[in-house]
Amino acid sequence: MAVAVQLEEKSYKDALHYDVSGVNIHDSSYFHTCPATSSKQVVSSLKTNLFISDKEQKWLAAERWVSFAVAQTGASQRDNPSSITANSLPPRLLGAGNNSQNQQAMENAQVTLTVRGETAPGEVVAVVGSCEALGSWCHQKALTLQPVCDEGTTWTTSITVPRGVVSTYRYFKGFFLESKDAGGLRQVIVNKWETHQQPRTMSPTASHLNIDDGLFGIHNGMNSVDSGWLTCQTEIRLRLHHSKKPPVSITKKKYKKSRFRIKLTLEGIEEEEEDEELIPSSWHKMSTTLGMSMISSNDFKSRHSQPECGYALEPSQWTEYSIHTMDPDNLELTFEFFEEDLSEHIIQGDAHPGHVGTACLLSSFFLENGKDIGEVTLPIMGRNSRQTIGKVRVDFLVIRPIQGFQCNMSSSYTKYWKKRSTLDVGHRGAGSTLAAKHHKIRENTIASFKRAAKHGAAFVEFDVHLSKDSVPIVFHDLTCCISTKKKNDKTSLQFIEVPVKDLTFDQLQLLKLAHPTAITENDHKDLLDDEDEIDEHQPFPTLTQIFQAVPEHVGFNIELKWIFQLKDGSWDGNLSSYFNTNTFVDIILTCVLQNAGKRRIVFSCFDPDICTMVRHKQNKYPILFLTQGISEKYPEFMDIRCQTTQIAMSFAQSENIMGISGHAEELLRNLNYIREAQSKGLVVFSWGDDNNDHENRRTLREQGIDGLIYDRICEDLGEQPNIFKVEEQHSLQEVITEEAMKSATCSCYSIPCSMAPCINSKARAGSAESDSGLSSS
Repeated sequence: MAVAVQLEEKSYKDALHYDVSGVNIHDSSYFHTCPATSSKQVVSSLKTNLFISDKEQKWLAAERWVSFAVAQTGASQRDNPSSITANSLPPRLLGAGNNSQNQQAMENAQVTLTVRGETAPGEVVAVVGSCEALGSWCHQKALTLQPVCDEGTTWTTSITVPRGVVSTYRYFKGFFLESKDAGGLRQVIVNKWETHQQPRTMSPTASHLNIDDGLFGIHNGMNSVDSGWLTCQTEIRLRLHHSKKPPVSITKKKYKKSRFRIKLTLEGIEEEEEDEELIPSSWHKMSTTLGMSMISSNDFKSRHSQPECGYALEPSQWTEYSIHTMDPDNLELTFEFFEEDLSEHIIQGDAHPGHVGTACLLSSFFLENGKDIGEVTLPIMGRNSRQTIGKVRVDFLVIRPIQGFQCNMSSSYTKYWKKRSTLDVGHRGAGSTLAAKHHKIRENTIASFKRAAKHGAAFVEFDVHLSKDSVPIVFHDLTCCISTKKKNDKTSLQFIEVPVKDLTFDQLQLLKLAHPTAITENDHKDLLDDEDEIDEHQPFPTLTQIFQAVPEHVGFNIELKWIFQLKDGSWDGNLSSYFNTNTFVDIILTCVLQNAGKRRIVFSCFDPDICTMVRHKQNKYPILFLTQGISEKYPEFMDIRCQTTQIAMSFAQSENIMGISGHAEELLRNLNYIREAQSKGLVVFSWGDDNNDHENRRTLREQGIDGLIYDRICEDLGEQPNIFKVEEQHSLQEVITEEAMKSATCSCYSIPCSMAPCINSKARAGSAESDSGLSSS
């Protein structure tokens, strides 16, 4: 007999997530057949024929399938795996076995979906899912639901799907706008969407099926809804704050001692008639929306409306206005100034008491200026005269949709964290080059990341920025040192500091940056053993190379390297200008989204604006706000949001990001910050030299910190699989029944004990100090 196996795309994805019930065996011309002389031979053939590129994942998928098949057969066949055939397997594993069954499987079913949820004016409820009828997870191809006439909160639709096929789906709320281009896809703005790790499922077996999914956002008793990302709209941020000095400066003597309240108003600039005629009547623009937030050390406040006379500015507060628009270059943004003390200047019957002046900014300024981030100073014009009464300094940030990549809605981990014990994160791989005992493995290299992976690191942390020709590279500093020497002088070296952004990728590859100890000792043996080792030890690997070289079960904590200004006015690396912000973030995000696969990803950055952009440009991976807080080791940042750990928490809450990565120096002084942040729903990592001390790590673990980034991970952890690898093997073992496990020498079929610890092994007990963290299962 022969076992005929076909593992289709969805089926092998299910298998990789331990859902072997999705694997089908078919009888058609596409069969891959193998003699069923033994279960091991079945595995061998499956390994060869499964449509999976990764060898390790192919091996595991085949093993899961056969293990599950063996567990489902009779006792005699468990004792004699060679007798397992397609005829002996349960029907639900076999799928369609003849032409009549194939015909039945291809029949369609009519499915009616119903869900309840409130919507804003113009907003609709839509459904998107894994099958073609549901848009294949593309928001632009999603199916809109219709409101039930008698109820404004009940939405329903009917779809035709293949009978007997499992489809997964989610609901979302948003705006649907017809395309400006004839025959083009609709523009869809996602406001809120369901983000359960296991989406809703349908598998109709009859010709008609009615599914009442209850309330929007609630599935399997769990409420999981997240905000959308920028799909076609642009977000403009305007900020008033006291980071450098007060944002408002008054020159008019009359108002020198006055306190002001400020309100932002929006108006669209009228388009020329001929432009309007070019726009199809079916094109409907999204209304421009305005919100605001106020962030302080104590808390944050978000508002969708402003009082008639606006809000007062506070020295310790960050005030920010957020505008979502389809016309980012066609707005008039007006700041209205109101005097708080009205005792002298109130006018009887005034419709706007205390109104003293305005400052206007045209949004076309951002395009004309060529910058998406910066500051602008506006004159404040008196209410009843053409004279200026002062000026206001406004910071701006323009966030545009990611270019060249479209996010899908199949999964999201932006706010998902699987809480376990503390996660071990290898700093720059196996550790900073400057840390003791690490001089033979250069930081931020493939060799360093592989070494950390070999010693059980759950994640490796590294910095990514761009070369001059926009290649994402891995390197810590904003600058690098190039050595030169005098003619006929073999000992005298001179170093020239060059910004990494000013060198192309090819130029960076030509640099040979030996560690200082190798230079002084004239010892380059560690870099010259063989060609493979040379490649893996070379600095400036590309982000793509790191994805390809490091095992997929090792997560990446990717720090986006960006310039920042210190309190004294100086800039990190003496760089006051850098790449275009949107371009920088788009290139790195696209590289990650295209190459990550099933790898766990956590972004981080010291710049709060970069954190905001990462959160709003994509819908899949989380970000941590890096903060040093109050430090005796490092100089203070200029930005208010970076100055204390407490205001960093408020910022993270305000931007709805996953958490913070705090400086160990301040966390050890204020251990209560860890629980305080977690009580606010934030994940907390820790970074810094203090984490290299074992006792400090123990203290932070006891406080329940979620992740520890440190250098000496290879000293602290022996060679071992990381927690994700261990959990993956344990999940495989749970698929096999207890009786099937007894028939094998190890707790799973033909998996070497060296690769997967037995269920009762010490390795499992020892994993209690690690954290599964972000889960892709």
